Amino acid sequence: QVQLVESGGDLVQPGGSLRLSCAASGSIFSLYTMAWYRQAPGKQRELVAHISTGGYTNYADSVKGRFTISRDNVKNTLYLQMNSLKVEDTAVYYCNRIAPLLPWGQGTQVTVSS
Repeated sequence: QVQLVESGGDLVQPGGSLRLSCAASGSIFSLYTMAWYRQAPGKQRELVAHISTGGYTNYADSVKGRFTISRDNVKNTLYLQMNSLKVEDTAVYYCNRIAPLLPWGQGTQVTVSS
């Protein structure tokens, strides 16, 4: 069985930091490019960042310099370190492979508010 379980979301103030985790149960994702997505209220899901099997990373312009994606292939776990959070970062955050996609998990809520 393969299941994606996101965690680490919370309510934080602008300028704060948060680290999200994604556990890929029952899978070995070392062979796949992994990514974080997010969906804000009333908006479509968007790609936030991804990391290749070789460790190369890419980020959406809106999060460059603030977010860092990383992976632990031994634990089949993906991480997203978020610093200098802004109100605009408020969204439900999801992890997944770039391709082929796994069934979506339930995501984890990140709320940035004062």
